[in-house]
Amino acid sequence: MKRRHVSFAIVALTVMGIFWGQLPSKAATSRRTPNMNSADTAVLLPNRSPLVSFRIVFMDGSAADLPGKEGLASLTAAMLAEGGSRAKTYSEITDAMYPMATSFQWQVDKEMTVFSGSTHIDNLDKYYALIREMLLDPGFRADDFKRLKEDAINYLKTSLRGGNDEELGKEVLYTMIYPSTHPYGHQNRGSVSALEKMTLQDVRDFYRSSYTRSTLVIGLAGGYPEGFPKQVDADFAKLPTGAIDQFKAKLSQPKLEPGTRIQIIQRETRSTAVSLGFPIGVTRRNKDWPALAVVASYFGQHRSSNSYLYQRLREARGLNYGDYAYIEYFPRGMFNFEPDANLGRQQQIFQIWIRPVEPQNGHFVLRAALYEYDKLVREGMSKEAFESTREFLSKYVNVLTATQGAQLGYALDSRYYQIADFPTYMREQLAKLTLADVNRAIKQYLKSDAMRIAVVTKDAAGLRDAILSNRPSPITYNAPKPKEITDEDKTIEAYKIIVKPADVTIVPVEKVFE
Repeated sequence: MKRRHVSFAIVALTVMGIFWGQLPSKAATSRRTPNMNSADTAVLLPNRSPLVSFRIVFMDGSAADLPGKEGLASLTAAMLAEGGSRAKTYSEITDAMYPMATSFQWQVDKEMTVFSGSTHIDNLDKYYALIREMLLDPGFRADDFKRLKEDAINYLKTSLRGGNDEELGKEVLYTMIYPSTHPYGHQNRGSVSALEKMTLQDVRDFYRSSYTRSTLVIGLAGGYPEGFPKQVDADFAKLPTGAIDQFKAKLSQPKLEPGTRIQIIQRETRSTAVSLGFPIGVTRRNKDWPALAVVASYFGQHRSSNSYLYQRLREARGLNYGDYAYIEYFPRGMFNFEPDANLGRQQQIFQIWIRPVEPQNGHFVLRAALYEYDKLVREGMSKEAFESTREFLSKYVNVLTATQGAQLGYALDSRYYQIADFPTYMREQLAKLTLADVNRAIKQYLKSDAMRIAVVTKDAAGLRDAILSNRPSPITYNAPKPKEITDEDKTIEAYKIIVKPADVTIVPVEKVFE
């Protein structure tokens, strides 16, 4: 997703929206039909806020990209949100939004494309008129297409491959788990070669086939007029009906060969980044998801200094900055403290992410990550850790849904996963969760015989040789460490990574996402 900067005014309005959104309001409603992707489906959260928030979702994403046209879904969304309408150029639209202190954003994931924005109620008619034009009557100008295609290619070449080890390692891990033949088997923005061959007609065709009433879900929140949702419904009814079963079949789980596979991305970088993981057959729809959410939070809560990995690797040893674990896709972690909404997927992976590591410690850190992972699977969580993590998550759901836009996003996700309102769902599930439930889920879902590991580093050949030789990787510190740590280091520095030579490959960064 590409984000636009917004002015201080909209930040102030957002704070006002949080305050007003907590006042007694009309009951939040969600109009649903048996078919979760029906054209007249909407998620409505009316309240007394002076802000009105939009989340217009199309249940098609990069998984709908055709072979050889990887990146088409994202490029089409960019053309709608950053390419102008038939009546107005993109510059004219941004000029019109500027005095309203607002913007319009887009995000494309595997199964969801979402357009979002907020405006003050006083500007609702003007703002809605602009975004309605952008989505329903796009301009599809050749100069916009050229600009946005170049943006997408530069994102892959420069931003992702050249300047972001964190996202690079995470995204490579997904391509290791999902083969190119799988709908999830390519980066959301696509591949360089596919984008270079893409045409404006490809975008027009994708818009006609995917932007339909059958894939549409309208999300509204705030103090909008009572009849406003009907107006939006009527306007978007102009979209073609579409095929209801368009990419709605259950995806087959990737079949990974047993054994460890390691891909080392050779890149000119001063640090080393490690991502490792494997598929899990659990999403929020599954009864065991709250148990795994507790495990991930305990083991590696994003941006939390209290998590287990953080304490063992950073606090105890000073090895690196971030040590996190996830059971859902979490992009843009270097910018976000909380995950973005509307990244719903039928399939997820468990992953551990560690960076930035000094290159000379890369082998030790990889061993440490596997050592701690094996320990988690073997021993599970303690009662004290379970109780404190469960209490934290019961309160953390309020942070996740602190703003009106986030509440709307999570409501749309709850619709996708067919669960109750997310804060209510989490509090209820956590209240009845037991330590036995959690440790059973660890054994059932987190024990894998098909670990996939992505490492971004400069000396790829040296690291490959060290891994395959299984030679000790002792670590030195600038200051003395407790005996407990140095004793454990002796175990970690010799911890065996069992992998065949053919399964440790080196890939020049220029070839990634090519």
